Amino acid sequence: MHHDSIGCRVSSDLGRQASFRDVFGVGEFRVLWAAQAISLLGNQLAQVALSILVYHRTHSAFLTALAYALTYLPQIIGGPVLSGLADRFPRRTVMIGFDLLRLPLVAAMAIPAMPFWALCVLVTGTTVSAVPFTAARSALLPDVLPGDRLALGSAIGNVTDQFSQVIGFTTGALIVTWLDPYRALLLDALTFAVSALLVAGWVSRRPAPARERADDRGSRAIAGMRLVAQDPVLRCLVLFGWLGGFYVLPEALAAPYAHALRQGPVAIGLLMAAMPVGTIVGAPVLVRLIPPGRRLALLGWLAMLACVPLTGSAARPPLAVMLALLAVAGVGSGYQVIAAAAFLQRLPDSGRGAAFGFAASGVLAVQGLGFLAGGAAAQAIGPQAVVAIAGAAGFGAAATLTVAWARVRTDRPADSAARIPGLPSGNA
Repeated sequence: MHHDSIGCRVSSDLGRQASFRDVFGVGEFRVLWAAQAISLLGNQLAQVALSILVYHRTHSAFLTALAYALTYLPQIIGGPVLSGLADRFPRRTVMIGFDLLRLPLVAAMAIPAMPFWALCVLVTGTTVSAVPFTAARSALLPDVLPGDRLALGSAIGNVTDQFSQVIGFTTGALIVTWLDPYRALLLDALTFAVSALLVAGWVSRRPAPARERADDRGSRAIAGMRLVAQDPVLRCLVLFGWLGGFYVLPEALAAPYAHALRQGPVAIGLLMAAMPVGTIVGAPVLVRLIPPGRRLALLGWLAMLACVPLTGSAARPPLAVMLALLAVAGVGSGYQVIAAAAFLQRLPDSGRGAAFGFAASGVLAVQGLGFLAGGAAAQAIGPQAVVAIAGAAGFGAAATLTVAWARVRTDRPADSAARIPGLPSGNA
């Protein structure tokens, strides 16, 4: 597996840190960022409405977590298979196509007479379509933002994701009382139309990546997994991404957690928003103030910071203290930006979409399964205890991974690696 072409493309920019002006000065990035922000706000509105409605109807922590998990789990199977489309077809085309596919699916959910089974089919189709869209967008970013601009661009995308969650979680309950769920779904459908128009109008046409290597390896889903499996650095970076399955659990348990604290809908939104607020603060600081080579050395320590504050839930703290703990965990979770940028820079262009799809689907898998397990456990021992257990388990996993990461960062692999500061390089 050779990465020399990536190293040649980005080496000239690795010596200095990028600024926000460098990133937002790229017109294509501005369009990709705007399309992402619009879509995310619509999705968050629909997601928070689902959580609140299910808990109000069932008063069941398990069913609430199950409903939340269903917005993740269908992508586990469809994601790795469909994300290879980002390596077979032009990535701009993939993004537009999946936006236009999701538009009628979401709009159909807004039909009041839609049977429940049909609604489940529509939700499945919509969620399965999310990973290939995201894979195409992420695979396109290294072409749009070379060098350290990619790390800052990834941080901006991550912060936008977190900020959309804050807006959705904190205002979702109020908006749902003003808009009925059907109108909220129509609003979400409209965001896909706007996103497709932005990408079609202002993102440049590029040819599809070279196909030879992916075709030789068989199916693109297997190619993505194989690409990661053969490189110990990529394996570690993927596992760092999957650690999110531990520390995001409070999101799915926000409604029963607020009930345990004898709080109302506002507390639900605050519990959901606290960790994203921490990430909004932490991620840009990590990228702007820490030199590129130093960031990767701190990866494991930040991953542990993302998990350990959750153990404080065992003491059953009041709402304000728990919100502070979640915000600190959010600062630590900013490590995901560093890991994602290093992962994308190390991948060859022809396999970038499939490998990213595999990694992203794994994140969704561990989060969805964690939501299910956490919801079932919360039904038996309460949400506060479950959040503490998840924090302790995540800390143990992060500590183990940190040891492995220190080893692979100093080893010199047989294959040449992308020239990412802080990682070993092979022969150029």
